Amino acid sequence: MPFLTKYQTIILVLVASIITSCKSANSQKNLTQNLCIGFYNLENLFDTYRDSTIMDEEFTPAGSKNWTQEKYNNKLKNLAKVISELGKSKNSSGPAILGICEIENRQVLRDLLNTDLLKNTPYQIVHYDSRDSRGIDVALFYKPSIFKLLESKSYNVLLRDSIEGNKYTRDVLLVKGQIENQVFYFTVNHWPSRRSGTSASQKYRNQLASINKSLYDSISIKEPNPVFIVMGDLNDNPSDESVKYILKAHKDKEYVKSQEFFNPFYQTYKNGEGSLAHNGSWNLFDQIILSHKLLHPEKGEWEYYDHQVFHRDYMLETDGKYKNYPKRSFSGDNWNNGYSDHFPTLVFLRKK
Repeated sequence: MPFLTKYQTIILVLVASIITSCKSANSQKNLTQNLCIGFYNLENLFDTYRDSTIMDEEFTPAGSKNWTQEKYNNKLKNLAKVISELGKSKNSSGPAILGICEIENRQVLRDLLNTDLLKNTPYQIVHYDSRDSRGIDVALFYKPSIFKLLESKSYNVLLRDSIEGNKYTRDVLLVKGQIENQVFYFTVNHWPSRRSGTSASQKYRNQLASINKSLYDSISIKEPNPVFIVMGDLNDNPSDESVKYILKAHKDKEYVKSQEFFNPFYQTYKNGEGSLAHNGSWNLFDQIILSHKLLHPEKGEWEYYDHQVFHRDYMLETDGKYKNYPKRSFSGDNWNNGYSDHFPTLVFLRKK
C-alpha cells in the first residue's frame, strides 16, 4: 500500500474529526432529550468505625455482624456494579439524578463514588446528617453538567405519639435545581418501618406523606404547578393510605388533577411486581412519584414516558427459600455478599 500524501493525511484527520464530533453531538442529544431519574435503598451502608453519637455497634468489626473492611469494600463494589448499569437501556449515561437511602454518613457516599466502576461518573452529593437514632440518612447524587443545584434543605422529623416515645426518624431531603430552563424539586424519603406492625405504625408514614404534600403545596403557592418528584423507600405500597390518599398519588394519569400526583409504580405493583420481598410476597416500597406538570408539559418541557423496577440475574438469590428474591448483603447477622434487599426504581422523562 503506497504511503499517504500530506493532503490525504489531512483529509483523513478531518474525516475522523467530523465522525467524532457527530458521535459527541448524538451523545449530547441523548442527554438533553432523554432523562433518567432513579432511587436506590443501599441496605445499611455503614463504615466500619464506631460512632458514639449513633447506634452503629453492630456494623463494626467487634459487632454482631463482624463488619470488616473487606466486607465493606465488597459491598461498595457490589453496589457500584448495580449503579453503573442503571437506566442504560434507555439512556447510555445512566441516571442524572439518583436518590439514596440507608447510608450512615457522607463518607460512605464518597467511598462508593470512588470505586473503580463509579470514579469516572461525575456525581456530586447532597447530604445532611439526620437525627435518626441509628444515624440512617438519605442523600441525592446528581450530575452537575445536567442538573444545576440551586437550593437544598433537610427537614428533621419527630414522630408524634411514638410507640417508643417521641423520637426522630430519617429526615426529608428537599432539593431544588434546574435542568436546562426548567426548575425541578425533589424530595428524598425513607419513611418509618413496619417493625411495630403495619397498622400500629401507619400513622407515622401518614405523617411523612403529609410533610411531602405540605412541601409541594407551599411551593405551589409561589410557583403554580411546579415539577415536583417524591422518591424514596416509603415502607408502604402504592395502594396504601399514606401514598394513595394523603399524598394523593393516582395510578391513572387521566385522574390526576392539579395539586395531585401520578404514581407510575401503582399499576406495576398491581401487576405483581415489587422492589422487595417479605414473607413470600412482593412489596413495592421504592417509588418515584410525579407531579401533575410532568404529565401536562408545555412544548419543550419535560414529560414522563416510562418507568421500571431495575434488576438483573446477578442481583437475585439463586436457590433456597429466597430464590429469585433480591440478593441482600446480610441474612440476619450472616454475611451474604449480596447487593441490597431492595431493587432500584427508575423513571424516564423526555422533551415534549
